[in-house]
Order: sequence, then C-alpha cells, then structure tokens
Amino acid sequence: MAFGKFLWVLGIIAFIWVVADIIKYQKKMDNMHKILWILAAFFFSIITAIVYYFVVKK
Repeated sequence: MAFGKFLWVLGIIAFIWVVADIIKYQKKMDNMHKILWILAAFFFSIITAIVYYFVVKK
C-alpha cells in the first residue's frame, strides 16, 4: 500500500514537472506538440516524464 502511494505521488510530481517545463522553457515548441505532451503526461506520467527527458531535454 505504501508503494502504491509512492508511485501516485511520483506520478503527480512527474506530471507537474513536464507541464511546468513545457510552459516555461519550450517557447519554440508547436502548440499541438505541447498539448500532446501534456495529455501524455496526464495519462502516463512517469513513463512520459522519462521519454520527455530523453527526447526533448537531451
């Protein structure tokens, strides 16, 4: 049960990080790509954060 709560909190943190980074730093990114990243982060937060880090942040 504690592990589930940990993953839940980690997922929320990952979602917030992706959204904040997109809003604050990704000025050149197309609006449609921003929306897609945010939706992906909402549904698959931890996995999306990892992929976002390696694909966009490099």
